[in-house]
Amino acid sequence: MKDIFSIKGKVALVTGGSRGIGEMIAAGFLASGAKVYISSRKAEICDATAKRLAKEFEGECISIPTDLANINGIEFLANEVTKKESKLDILINNAGASWGAPIDEYPEMGWDKVMDTNVKGVFFLTQKLLPALRKAASTQNPSRVVNIGSIDGIKTGGFDAFAYGPSKAALHHLTRVLAASLIKENIIVNAIAPGPFPTWMLSTGVGFGGKTDVDWGVVGEQNPRGRVGNMEDIAGLAIFLCSRASAYTVGQTITCDGGAVASS
Repeated sequence: MKDIFSIKGKVALVTGGSRGIGEMIAAGFLASGAKVYISSRKAEICDATAKRLAKEFEGECISIPTDLANINGIEFLANEVTKKESKLDILINNAGASWGAPIDEYPEMGWDKVMDTNVKGVFFLTQKLLPALRKAASTQNPSRVVNIGSIDGIKTGGFDAFAYGPSKAALHHLTRVLAASLIKENIIVNAIAPGPFPTWMLSTGVGFGGKTDVDWGVVGEQNPRGRVGNMEDIAGLAIFLCSRASAYTVGQTITCDGGAVASS
């Protein structure tokens, strides 16, 4: 039992890993002894985050920047990972997008960007990385895919982001569909639905202008737990879902929200 939550020595890819929830999961994985690849659109930020996390946690964190809203970027990332690694133990599909606008002005471009990143990108990146995930998978030690959804895919969100909640609801159902198909190949798929965390995306929604080094107390006090989430909260759940402890947990969407859904 002492190693039941261990992911030491595993190879993980965290998309959207340069900031926010992706960075928190990458940090938790590095602290737990995993080798971590991170990806995001902006190369400079992705490279800087990988360098900082590698130094802070004394582990291997490698940056592979790309845009996962289109198939070319997806194929590029899959090819780069498989060039460097013979197998992939863990895929964290965290890269996401949102778009806010009044309903009468909501643009097709915004709708497509959100759906392409949050749903299509997850499916096709998982598809392209299946050979690497299959090589890592065994009956006793399955490989893992964890999709990062949102509580806005379970309950109605509070912002005029009309594509975001539906895209996350689609991702939660895609998780079940992928889980049912891939469990036969010893690839376990689950999802996490986070609530409020101190991220750039939430910051733009609540009026902080994208800044994350602010007092989140005003947001946290509206949550049943009395605070926003932190690295230990989200990384702890992700580690559970990628360790031996979750080897019989398949196709689930687990909230990590301080009780927001339960209290709604």
